[in-house]
Amino acid sequence: MNGWRWLPLRYIIRKAATSQGFLDPIELLGRLRGLAQPSEVGEPIELLRAGVVFHARGLINSKVIQHNLDWAWPYWAERQYDPRDRSFLPRAFSVTHVNLTHRNWTAVGYPDCDALPVVDPRGLLTPFLDGWSLDVWVLGDDGRRLLPARCHDVDQRYELAEGAAVETRCESDGLALALRAEVVLEAGRPVCRLRARAGNDNAGGARLVLALRPQNAEGVSFVGQVGLDGREWLVDGEPAVTLDPAPSEHHTSTYGEGDVLFKLDGGGASAAAVECPVGLASAAATYPFEGAAEVHASIPLGKPDPARPLLPDAWARERDRACRLECPERHYQFLFDAAVTSLVLHTPEDAYPGPYTYKRFWFRDAAFIIHALLALGLENRARRAIECFFPRQTRFGYFRSQEGEWDSNGEVLWLLDRYRRLQGGPVPAHWREPVDRAARWISRKCLPESPLSPHAGLLPAGFSAEHLGPNDYYYWDDFWSIAGLRCAADMLADDPDAARRARAAADRLAAAVDRSLASARERLKRPAMPAAPYRRLDAGAIGSVAAGYPLQLFEADDERLLDCVRYLLDECFVDGAFFQDMIHSGQNAYLTLQVAQVLLRAGDPRYLELMDAVAGLASPTGQWPEAIHPQTGGGCMGDGHHVWAAAEWVLMLRNCFLREEGDTLVLAAGVPRRWLASGEPAAFGPAPTTFGTVSVRVEPEEAGRVRVSWEAHWHREAPELRVALPGYRACGGDRESVLLEPDKGAS
Repeated sequence: MNGWRWLPLRYIIRKAATSQGFLDPIELLGRLRGLAQPSEVGEPIELLRAGVVFHARGLINSKVIQHNLDWAWPYWAERQYDPRDRSFLPRAFSVTHVNLTHRNWTAVGYPDCDALPVVDPRGLLTPFLDGWSLDVWVLGDDGRRLLPARCHDVDQRYELAEGAAVETRCESDGLALALRAEVVLEAGRPVCRLRARAGNDNAGGARLVLALRPQNAEGVSFVGQVGLDGREWLVDGEPAVTLDPAPSEHHTSTYGEGDVLFKLDGGGASAAAVECPVGLASAAATYPFEGAAEVHASIPLGKPDPARPLLPDAWARERDRACRLECPERHYQFLFDAAVTSLVLHTPEDAYPGPYTYKRFWFRDAAFIIHALLALGLENRARRAIECFFPRQTRFGYFRSQEGEWDSNGEVLWLLDRYRRLQGGPVPAHWREPVDRAARWISRKCLPESPLSPHAGLLPAGFSAEHLGPNDYYYWDDFWSIAGLRCAADMLADDPDAARRARAAADRLAAAVDRSLASARERLKRPAMPAAPYRRLDAGAIGSVAAGYPLQLFEADDERLLDCVRYLLDECFVDGAFFQDMIHSGQNAYLTLQVAQVLLRAGDPRYLELMDAVAGLASPTGQWPEAIHPQTGGGCMGDGHHVWAAAEWVLMLRNCFLREEGDTLVLAAGVPRRWLASGEPAAFGPAPTTFGTVSVRVEPEEAGRVRVSWEAHWHREAPELRVALPGYRACGGDRESVLLEPDKGAS
């Protein structure tokens, strides 16, 4: 019946396309669907919409940038379009031109402020999501130019002493520039500030230039009108930037006139305001100087909200609440502090996996981000983000962030139970009904157990985690659902029928997965888990690692898990980091750390090699893009400031000091021996665990001995403790510490 209803439309589409010489779109879509397992959702509309927007920008870039390469463009474009640069990409048959080599940026912001300005690797500041940017140049009167986007050697860092500021420094030919971008409160209102300091070591004058640009880290961003009113730039008729002091000269330009940079050599001021019919208006405020100059720009990010006032001491409050790492390795310490900052910035209410490309919501990313908040002891922030989940649950029980993803219910249930266990209290009463509905949804969603097949009883084929490949019966979905159902059973213990129902559904699904994995083992002639029942081993198998981390459904030494990791290490790692061939086509910091977690659980010392590789992939500001170009070291996919990666770094370091294994708390299992060689102590805490809040300290003593001590506030009775510092054995201790000596028999 449905087929007949759509038949006329299908005929019209086919006829309209083929009559103009195009391929038959109906046949093409049919063939594309045939490359994946049959699924009720071909591809989530949310991703299709985002992809259309992304490539619409790329189409605009292709029409503007390559025809105007004498303009000053953002850093990524300057390099990606330069045939002498290793970032160069030929453009011959590329309809859209997008940033594929340097997707790097760093968010600045303020706790609980939704606005997240970003700064690119050369200091380009984009105050608003996908909007115009501020660039800063220094021009010598003798023709010397310092344009940061064209500098190869730039010093950039994340300054965390008082908040979250990005500082960028560069110099060339006697000219110097220092930038600082941050968000501060002014009368309760968040304001993005840019401070620019310029220097000129040579004789003669120079100009410091603040330029308002119709571009950002993704490419062109339309600006229709720009003008200066006293000290204030107006963009598209709205007050946007306040300059301090007022500029000596002001220049404007349209697309037809070319880059405003061209006008800076001509002398004299141009029109105070300009309107560009194609939306590529630009402006420049100039400040002549000799020796040195300093200019400030302020961009209001919103108005004060009496219902949610921003606190003047918010940074101090958040950092005082968060558990601390004390680490003799400065780079590891900095990456941890930067990760904590990222987690705070990106959870104003919802949990965002990034400040720009991924300033959207997914349950998958949120589960890891909020879990990291819980691991840090930021309970209130985590609870607030969790409460945003429930309005997204459908009346049928589905926690929906986008259609076709069957892992979300399991992730929500697992996270709710982690919250309960880490806090040591009961399930909040208003969670019980959504938990039961979510568990029922998973049970209903599972496929029939007959007729018997490798996918019988599993979750249906779906898009799942997009990096695993086309629609398939992904074990990732099943593992999360098994864990979620078991967590639901525990949370519903006061309702025996509901708990029994959830546990029975978990057992059925677990049995179906075991049967399916046995079938895959027979087909592949090895125990390693593929991504899905009919798949060969490929990079998508990274999803099956979830059975070991974070879910601990499998024992640490399960051969299916370890052989899966063995395959990934042998075939899917590039320069020490997991390389995802599918979609990402880059090195993934967060997925590398998931493999490292499995190795840590198994007592395999290679976990540290993977941690070191991830630390080496971080940007100078301590951030990781979602995927990293193995040649340029820059981002090649996703958000340039990937918060899931920050969450994984926090969770990795936490588990190096303390982690739960069933009824046992394992201490110091991942503390590197090289830290002890420094003679300085290492510590972590106070950190919530399912047994209570614990602080761990590892301190070298005389004769090569090490003391591992802990301070705990247990929820109930103390658990079994196992001190597992690699390469050491116990030689003494007391109720709150163990003295260790080198184990000469250890490898």
